[in-house]
Amino acid sequence: MKIQRKVVLLCSLVIFLGLTACSQKAVEKVKVYPAPEGIELSKTFKVSVEGQNVPVYTSKIPPDNPIPRLNPNRGDYGLASIAFFDMNESVTVSVNYTEKVNSVKILPTSYGIKPKFEGNTITFEIDQPGHVTVEVNDDWHESLHISANPFEENIPDPNDPNVIYFGPGIHNVSQVTISDNQTIYIAGGAYIRCGVPEKEEEIEVRGHLRKKPTFILEGKNVAIRGRGIIDQSAIPKKIRRYTILAHKAKEVTIEGVTVFDPSHWTIPIQSCDNVHVDNIKIIGWRGNADGVDITSSRDLLVENCFMRTFDDAVVVKSFGGHGEVNNVHTRKCVVWNELAHSLSIGAEVHENISNVLFEDCDVIHDVGRETALRVYHCDDAVISNVTFQNIRIEEARRLISCWIGKTRWTETEERGNIRNVLFKDITATSAPIDTTLTGFQDGPDWKPYIIKDHASMQLIGFDEEHTIEGVVFNNVILDGKPITKEQITVNEFVKNVEIK
Repeated sequence: MKIQRKVVLLCSLVIFLGLTACSQKAVEKVKVYPAPEGIELSKTFKVSVEGQNVPVYTSKIPPDNPIPRLNPNRGDYGLASIAFFDMNESVTVSVNYTEKVNSVKILPTSYGIKPKFEGNTITFEIDQPGHVTVEVNDDWHESLHISANPFEENIPDPNDPNVIYFGPGIHNVSQVTISDNQTIYIAGGAYIRCGVPEKEEEIEVRGHLRKKPTFILEGKNVAIRGRGIIDQSAIPKKIRRYTILAHKAKEVTIEGVTVFDPSHWTIPIQSCDNVHVDNIKIIGWRGNADGVDITSSRDLLVENCFMRTFDDAVVVKSFGGHGEVNNVHTRKCVVWNELAHSLSIGAEVHENISNVLFEDCDVIHDVGRETALRVYHCDDAVISNVTFQNIRIEEARRLISCWIGKTRWTETEERGNIRNVLFKDITATSAPIDTTLTGFQDGPDWKPYIIKDHASMQLIGFDEEHTIEGVVFNNVILDGKPITKEQITVNEFVKNVEIK
């Protein structure tokens, strides 16, 4: 009997150690951050990774119907579901849906993820960090967004006097400003509920007074980072404010956090140098809820981000008296644009913009009234040396545009010029024509138009002195075929166009 008992105990110990080792291995592969108490989670999706339950949050998105989407004042909206975790090697993800699963689409297609599904459960592998969108039963609208983050490195010490530390739990925040050598750290499991301060203060931005953003980064060597969530949904439309403003700063890091329902531009970067925006997640639905607005700044890298924005996703601008723009690089981002531009320059261009590169990005949906890839020039400066390269567009209504003219955004009497723009290794699929999708004509009167052409392309100069010169289309593939010159609308103020 004693021998049998010893054998049983030994076997139990072996099993326990084996399970502990397996559990430890899962922990080493992934890191999941529990949701704070009091946060309502998705009723549509449940997610687990390597057997660990992952919280699935929700955030408002524009309606699926074009008319209310273009008129957000009606108050119509949908709900997207959002989950995220950290990983350092290939993981298995399981998604539970409220209904029987008949079809699954996982975007971006370029990730090559092949899902399996049975009943109401979907499983698939993610082999490296990235941003995955899961669409079930042809529902492209209220989809599931999963962000697989890399493991964090160099996590700040919460006791460091230069660190403003938000740990797991709910935090009510109205306004935080940091300066030289300071960091705002929002830990995984932290949920920032943004509010309005009792005493409203303003900051001067580009010569105008604006309500103070929720977070302001000024000075040198400043950062906001972490794996937490910033939620601006409680900020009323009439007193909206930027979410994270980098202002007259140098050596700036903005990394890792997720932003729900920005009430205005999410991350404006104004008059800054040496900025790194990395792995930011943005879900926006209100008017002017841009993603990253790079204005009058130099030496920037935006990478590894996911943006589902109502307005421009990544856009470059310049304002008079605040400095030229030079050396801006955007790469490895996944973009879903609901209204305006996915990757663009303009409209406001008061000082020269040069050396801008958009590359290796996926536009998984472009369902708005504007153009996916655009150089949109409404003022008097020179835009030069711009490259859109290795970009995959899974749905496009208006695909490419270089345009000089006068619009409601124009602030200068003179017009400008566009020089040397390259569109290389672009693949795109036309979206179905939707004659109910009306927007505004490019011009000062903003007359409505109806989109009639599949994935239109245009090059429009202003006059003989304000021209577009040196545009190259190299391996631009639309609907599986190389484009031809007949597919591009060109006026007489455009010179030296080449199609390879």
